[in-house]
Amino acid sequence: MKDEKMNVVCYSDGASRGNPGNGGYGAVLIYVDPSGKEHRYELSQGYRCTTNNRMELMGAIAALEALNRPCRVELHTDSRYVVDAFNNNWIDGWISNGWKTASNQPVKNVDLWNRLLSAMAPHDVTYIWVKGHAGHDLNERCDELATTAADGDDLVEDEGFTFAD
Repeated sequence: MKDEKMNVVCYSDGASRGNPGNGGYGAVLIYVDPSGKEHRYELSQGYRCTTNNRMELMGAIAALEALNRPCRVELHTDSRYVVDAFNNNWIDGWISNGWKTASNQPVKNVDLWNRLLSAMAPHDVTYIWVKGHAGHDLNERCDELATTAADGDDLVEDEGFTFAD
């Protein structure tokens, strides 16, 4: 049977003005249709009172939630927090340890980790780390989207944020 999954390249980034403070995420999704035409889709949103790590997670979540069918996804981010959780299998340890770290501390942002796991479920996702602020066009675009959203007037509440985060 032919593999019908579309290949999608995603870039995502998060930003916050203060930690906590106003924040935002940005994401760029790119795919090539069967005729060879490239499509690009940009996403961003700003939040009141959040953290940089929460916005890094939201960038990845928004990118994956925007996909309307199962895809093979390369998700590029400058967030070691996100990439290492999957590439170093931290997430598996956290889950098997009841959302506790190796030092038996509660994992932060469990609401968003669970949301990211749900968003990933229909897809084959590979996480790729890129160096931030190093001149990579798509990473720089995501940073611009995230910071513009954080500085904007259309801020929404980060319902899951607590000062314990």
